[in-house]
Amino acid sequence: MTSIDLNADLGEGFGRWRLTDDERLLSVVTSANVACGFHAGDAATMRRVCELAAARGVRIGAQVSYRDLAGFGRRAMDVPPAELAAEVAYQIGALEVFARAAGARVAYVKPHGALYNRVVHDEEQAAAVVDGVLLADAALPVLGLPGSRLLELAGKAGLPVVTEAFADRAYTDAGTLVPRSQEGAVVTDPEAVVERSLSLARSGEVTSHSGARIGVRARSLCLHGDTPGAVELARRVRERLETSGIRVEAFA
Repeated sequence: MTSIDLNADLGEGFGRWRLTDDERLLSVVTSANVACGFHAGDAATMRRVCELAAARGVRIGAQVSYRDLAGFGRRAMDVPPAELAAEVAYQIGALEVFARAAGARVAYVKPHGALYNRVVHDEEQAAAVVDGVLLADAALPVLGLPGSRLLELAGKAGLPVVTEAFADRAYTDAGTLVPRSQEGAVVTDPEAVVERSLSLARSGEVTSHSGARIGVRARSLCLHGDTPGAVELARRVRERLETSGIRVEAFA
C-alpha cells in the first residue's frame, strides 16, 4: 500500500496572537512543523504545541527561519553563513527542550518561507542550514523540495533527506514553487487541492501553473495551516487519501 505523510505549519502565533488552529490540525496531520520563535512562535506557544503533538503521536519538526518576526519570515535576507548556521541550531535546540519535556523529541527540520525558497538554489545558504542541523543533531532528517540544493547538500553530509510536495501551492514547469508575489501562487479551490493531493500521492505528478504535467516525487505533503478553512481542507485531503487506499503515516 502506498503511504504518505501529512505535514502542516503550526505554532504560528506570538503572545495573544494566533494564526493557526493548532489543536484541530493536530487531529489530522502526522507531522507538525513548529515555529521556533524567529518567524513566529514564542516559548509558551512552542511548549503548548509540543505537548499537544506528543499527546496525539504527531511528529514534531523544527521549522527554522530567518530572524524576521515582523515579516513572518517571508522577506529575503542576506545572513552570513556562520550566523545562519548558529541561528538554525539555536532554533532546533529551543524546540528540543519543549519536545523532550512533553516526552517526545524533534524528529526533523524544515526551513520556512524565504529561507525555504532561498535554499532551493543558493548553495551557500543551503550549506549554512545543513551546518546548523549538524551542530544540533547529526541524525536529524531534513524536509525540503525535491531537487533542491538543501537536500543535495544534506544528503552529502550524511543527513537523512525527505522530499515534500505542496497540494495548495502552484508549481513552475521546473518543479519549484510559484512566488507568492505572483497571481495564482496559492491554490484556493478546495476540490483542486484534494485532487492535487491524490495525484501527488498516487503518481508523483501535478499540473504546473502553465498547465503542464510535471513530476514531484514526495514522501510528505504540506498543507498550510494559515489558509482559510485549513482544518476542514486538511480533513478532506486525509479522508480522500485514505478512501483511495493510501495510508497516511509519519515519515519520521
